[in-house]
Amino acid sequence: MIAHVDGTVSAVAPDGAVIDVGGVGLLVQCTPGTLARMRPGERARVSTSLVVREDALTLYGFASDDERVTFELLQTATGVGPRLALAALAVLTPDALRRAVATEDLATLTTVPGIGRKGAQRIVLELAGRLGAPGEAGVPGGAGPGAAAGAAPWRKQVRSGLVSLGWSARDAEQAIGLVEPELAADGADGADVDVSAALRAALRVLGRS
Repeated sequence: MIAHVDGTVSAVAPDGAVIDVGGVGLLVQCTPGTLARMRPGERARVSTSLVVREDALTLYGFASDDERVTFELLQTATGVGPRLALAALAVLTPDALRRAVATEDLATLTTVPGIGRKGAQRIVLELAGRLGAPGEAGVPGGAGPGAAAGAAPWRKQVRSGLVSLGWSARDAEQAIGLVEPELAADGADGADVDVSAALRAALRVLGRS
């Protein structure tokens, strides 16, 4: 995973910028707010998330780690891809998104182009408790809003471990969601989960995929 890019801005376009890093120009797709801070010839550092598809490798850039983590968590919701997640961050700040999900504010979520009422309902349902509470920003290193006070502490540790091993935040969250029922069936609550066992279980799920 490419966590950030630090280099000289070569060019700025309406939907992205080219950042020169060691003689290599990296095209980074960004929100208008992030692009507004960039000037050709000046140095820029952006947090990044690499999205891998069969036909393309696309690098998305953000002004902060909080935006990057929120971008990745948004994609764990059904029907939300990288383009829609980027559009959400172009309209709403991470804290505004956390507030909208926490308060089930569908009107705010539907201000994002591409998100209708049903899509907003899915986002609220699937991301409740995972984006965190308003005011709880993500932290560098992968332990972001999904590890906020509303989530079990073991999830934060397992997610951080998977990300450090090279898995994306989206894959990590999906794997954790799949193993959580198994852990609950074993009678473990949020405080008693064996983090090592949970990490191994998540890795088995990711290995099968």
